[in-house]
Amino acid sequence: MSDILDLTIAQLRDGFRKGDFSATEIATRYNEAVDASDALNAYLEKTPELALEAAKAADEAKAKASDSLKPLSGIPLGMKDLFATEGVTTSAGSKMLGNFKPPYESTVSANLKAAGAGMLGKLNMDEFAMGSSNETCAHGPVISPWRREGSNAAITPGGSSGGSAAAVAARIAPGATGTDTGGSIRQPAAFTGIAGIKPTYGRCSRWGIVSFASSLDQAGPMARTVRDCAIMLEAMAGFDPKDSTSIDAPVPQWEKGLSSDLKGKRVGIPREYRIDGTPAEIDALWEQGVEWLRDAGAEPVEISLPHTKYALPTYYIIAPAEASSNLARYDGVRYGLREKVEGGGLHDMYKATRSEGFGDEVKRRIMIGTYVLSAGFYDAYFTKAQKVRALIKQDFRKAFEQCDMILTPTAPSAAFGLGEKSDDPIAMYLNDVFAVPASLAGLPAMSVPGGVDKDGLPLGLHLIGNEMDEQSVLNAGLAIEERAPSIELPGKWW
Repeated sequence: MSDILDLTIAQLRDGFRKGDFSATEIATRYNEAVDASDALNAYLEKTPELALEAAKAADEAKAKASDSLKPLSGIPLGMKDLFATEGVTTSAGSKMLGNFKPPYESTVSANLKAAGAGMLGKLNMDEFAMGSSNETCAHGPVISPWRREGSNAAITPGGSSGGSAAAVAARIAPGATGTDTGGSIRQPAAFTGIAGIKPTYGRCSRWGIVSFASSLDQAGPMARTVRDCAIMLEAMAGFDPKDSTSIDAPVPQWEKGLSSDLKGKRVGIPREYRIDGTPAEIDALWEQGVEWLRDAGAEPVEISLPHTKYALPTYYIIAPAEASSNLARYDGVRYGLREKVEGGGLHDMYKATRSEGFGDEVKRRIMIGTYVLSAGFYDAYFTKAQKVRALIKQDFRKAFEQCDMILTPTAPSAAFGLGEKSDDPIAMYLNDVFAVPASLAGLPAMSVPGGVDKDGLPLGLHLIGNEMDEQSVLNAGLAIEERAPSIELPGKWW
């Protein structure tokens, strides 16, 4: 029998049902792997007892009747530290919430629990999901399990869902939750050679997820295969009356609908995504992706998304503005960190708490956001950015009159070394150049592995679908997955 750690979620689910192994054996094996992975710093909080508790329930249900099993019975998962988990520390990667143990459960984590999944622990992330390399976390960076060929220098797993990506790539979780505001599921998935999908904005409830930018934040799954992402997303999604932005629509059977036959489908290739300075190997992979989709039956068509060049500056006005508003609640009064100043008043406590509790990147974005929301600049920046966002959405609507899905690269490069871009915020922000437009438009988008670069590091291909059409994205992702060379996940070195 294969090592349990080498099996996908679908294989674990089916093997457990056939009796190849028990749920307790799965949870125990993963708990052992998590315990041995501290060098990666992927887990901020380990919860082996919760993984075993869910496994025991699955084994007992199977012993009674196999038809009483739930969709994720026997599957332990990692949980990004942005999801509130009852009684388990939820810090959002920040000193500000370092001791926060929510008395409630986020809707997404509750949905996964109701589907039978266990929780292996809480996964590291950029502070308040602000970052592209997992270097802004107050608890230290995540180390990718990947290495450049011939080098042992530490590589970023991407961000903000870097802990989730590293855990799946390192086989210390078969799947994990992520959140995506401007690419934070898709970019780390590309950097670590796994799959990850951001569904349509509103598909997954935001209730109980620590807020960054409320009009952009969206939960999604990260796993080794497209099928695994479909399985997880079915369990995560659904209408939630506690979230005013939640979509009141049935959850499709995405796994059942998987098909790599794309006959009659048109794949859009946006001319504006051909950016000067993009490495030749990224462009070559993109062209190869077009050929793979053509081989699956799709017809490539050139499309135009003319406002693409404004997407990144638009995002870095809207997202910090919303962050400035959302993070105002961390004032040392109600919950989280409180720094007292000897002989000081309330204002001094506010200042000390926020100065000590927030890291540099969070402070940077709060200051940018506060500036663009200020009386003298609101119309010049924030209002104008919202108008451009509407134009970007309009571009996509027109494009989807010509095509069924859109193909681009996921990121402008492979993973970079830790520390290589941390002193240059603009270079860091440019990592999101291909991912941000779909976020601003609220569209489903997915990264799937496509190959490796000259240093042997993974590269991803990026698929964007029309609103509520996750199925087309998943199907095109499956077509690429079946044709792309298999990327062997890194062996254990940690």
